Amino acid sequence: MSREYPDEVAGPYEAPPRTFTDREEREIAIRRYDDDYERLVEMYLSFDPEDRAQGIPPTEEKGIRKWLDALLEDDCVNVVAWHDDDPVGHALLVPDRHDASELAIFVLREYQEAGIGTQLIKGLLGAGREAGLDRVWLTVERWNHPATALYRKVGFEPSDDGGFELEMAARLVGDDEDGDD
Repeated sequence: MSREYPDEVAGPYEAPPRTFTDREEREIAIRRYDDDYERLVEMYLSFDPEDRAQGIPPTEEKGIRKWLDALLEDDCVNVVAWHDDDPVGHALLVPDRHDASELAIFVLREYQEAGIGTQLIKGLLGAGREAGLDRVWLTVERWNHPATALYRKVGFEPSDDGGFELEMAARLVGDDEDGDD
């Protein structure tokens, strides 16, 4: 695998649970996923199809359930943003076959641009670090400047130089911390 990871450790990140007030003065709780399957399905059913990226999330309930079943496995790290009793965002780390994890994040349109994505990713990366994950990567459409700015803000760096999608990577643990030195 030729993916390059930064030498510098990103962060620090505070693992959930925690709460904060977003830019719209809403109290938002960031928590690890804890068996709120039906509520998460409802969130994805209300997800605006125009906000889909790279074909996800699925648009139909059957597809959403099948997709979530794969993502809520024990080897994945899942964090959910809540406003009152409603999930408004979901971020996850899915292990790949190269001893790294791919990041994905989804925030309902009416909750975007309020700081929730930043806090959700920071909570997710804190949970990932607690789970012993070292390297995280993601792909984003190059034209999606708000997303690429968010990823840079939380410590991701570009790890490729061409193509339609931009690949970015971050390191959660330094070489001196993972016992590999």
